[in-house]
Amino acid sequence: MERASGILLALSSLPGNQGIGDMGKSAYTLIDILADHGVKIWQLLPLHPLGYGNSPYQPYSTYAGEELYINIDQLAEWGLLKMSSIRNFRKFKETVNYQEVREFKEPYFRKAFRQFKKYPGLFQADYKLFCETSSWLESYAMFRALKKKNNERCWLEWEEADKNWIKTKEVRKDMAEEVAYQKFLQFLFYKQWTAIKKYANARNIQVMGDMPIYVGLDSADVWENRHDFLLDSEGYPTSVAGVPPDYFSPYGQRWGNPIYRWKRLKKDRYDFWIHRLFWAKQQFDLIRIDHFRAFDTYWQIPATCDTAVEGEWIEGPAYDLFNRIYRVMPDIQIVAEDLGDLRAEVHQLRDHYNLLGMRVLQFEMEPKRLKKGLPDHAIVYSGTHDNMTCEQWYEEQSQNKKIALRRFFHNRHYQERHFHDMVNHFALDSEPILCILPMQDVLGLRQEGRMNTPSTIGSPNWEWKLKNFKEVEKKMDKLAVWIRESGR
Repeated sequence: MERASGILLALSSLPGNQGIGDMGKSAYTLIDILADHGVKIWQLLPLHPLGYGNSPYQPYSTYAGEELYINIDQLAEWGLLKMSSIRNFRKFKETVNYQEVREFKEPYFRKAFRQFKKYPGLFQADYKLFCETSSWLESYAMFRALKKKNNERCWLEWEEADKNWIKTKEVRKDMAEEVAYQKFLQFLFYKQWTAIKKYANARNIQVMGDMPIYVGLDSADVWENRHDFLLDSEGYPTSVAGVPPDYFSPYGQRWGNPIYRWKRLKKDRYDFWIHRLFWAKQQFDLIRIDHFRAFDTYWQIPATCDTAVEGEWIEGPAYDLFNRIYRVMPDIQIVAEDLGDLRAEVHQLRDHYNLLGMRVLQFEMEPKRLKKGLPDHAIVYSGTHDNMTCEQWYEEQSQNKKIALRRFFHNRHYQERHFHDMVNHFALDSEPILCILPMQDVLGLRQEGRMNTPSTIGSPNWEWKLKNFKEVEKKMDKLAVWIRESGR
């Protein structure tokens, strides 16, 4: 891998007239802007169906795509809708209101589905191939259909027959229409996504996907594979995932995801993970696995505890799992999210497979640490989706620290006026082979640009979006000069 630069921007954060960033023209415009300015990587957040709190890290499936990212205008171009019938979202908003967007897009999807059924020749071969090659599709579609029947409640609260359908998979004529609709939505999603990735690759842009290490409790994954998780006889978790008290919270982070039953997974040759990674490999060029450290040791919290303070470190599958992964997929490109206070064994596991790790400058932002330099075989970030923006972080520092940091950058010939510009320039010049900058830091946004605050749920997390590309193109002109000078 050669030195390269990238941009971190969630698909939901793209500008557009349908209330949320999606797979329409804005996605192609972004790819063109990145390519024209020498950027080689577009990193996204997970694209799966948004679950609790609209978090992409609590999805309803680790295979399916979020239907809100389907662009409606393209459905008209494909003959599934009339362009004259499509209206813009009620009014422009600088943030995403997920519920309002769902209510806006749903009628168009239903109308397109009726047209699809009316003229089965539309995409017949493509649709048939998609269904045949998506082994997860049938159970996921039934999961979503049953959720709708049960007023969107968690599967643990469904009627008994619905809750246990997955054990028998008996024919349910009452669910046939909704199941077909859910399959249709997934076909649309992956038809649009495949075109975007193909366009990005044609413009020499690699796409980095993001895979949460854990899956959501209220997901098709857990509903179908209960034996692979630490659950009681009713399906409730006996232990949940998270991290102990850390930089972000004195109470730790209690994510609530069920813990894997790793001994059981080993008996099945880790098929759950192999299938999951194989699907992701088809969708992305690089796959960033969130919370990589849990493959070495993971924090197991009793489900009865309300915080993550109580828990214990348990050893994970480590080399046994990754040996299996690389036997099956020797060319898979995995990025390890290896942030936090880690034991040496995590780094040894990462390095054994030559995986790229992450270095976030906000965690390195002391002149003495910055002087030591950063490792070559890594990705340097100014921040991630969980951090404050660069400018917000700077505003919260003491005056003495601000002076010390500016002196450090000025002494190294970074004379930019704004702090985020100095950090971005420094990051691009630094040793790591890849440099990826959040779009919010490219734009120099403050608190209004923060994507997520760990240990909090709901609004305003995951809601930030661009108004347009006007300011992006201005900032990218400056960034392009630094990219060329840095040899990226």
